[in-house]
Amino acid sequence: MSKAKPQFRIMKNGYDRFAVDDAIHDYHVRLEMMEKQLELYQKQMNETREQLEAVRLRYKALVSELAVKEKAADDIARLALKEANAIIDTAQNNANSIVQEALSTARLVLVELANLSRSATGMKEEMKQQLDALMKSIDEFEFPPIPPMDWLNEEERH
Repeated sequence: MSKAKPQFRIMKNGYDRFAVDDAIHDYHVRLEMMEKQLELYQKQMNETREQLEAVRLRYKALVSELAVKEKAADDIARLALKEANAIIDTAQNNANSIVQEALSTARLVLVELANLSRSATGMKEEMKQQLDALMKSIDEFEFPPIPPMDWLNEEERH
């Protein structure tokens, strides 16, 4: 943008006044244009600063909001873990109760089976003794002697 240094013709009373006036006018126009550009750049810079400040504020708000949400997520995770542990403990207690009840029921069934087995063994022995006694009675049972059948035949003849 810089122009070469202007060269003016030398005249009787100094430099060429019209050339100097033209150069001064060009410099004045360029100065006005640069001042307008500078003003525009300053305005853009101010707008950019305002936007930057707005972005900074938004960033701070987002960081703050993110921190709050992270804390809430941590709290929720902690509560969920606590709740899960409570559920696991309850389930384990319930399972232990169910197992104890099943063992108790199985113990009762085994005791009843043992009693039944003892009773059956006792009954078997008793029945065996009764059968032995019955067999002995059957073996000892003697039929009375059969009288001779001849006398029946004699009576029929009469």
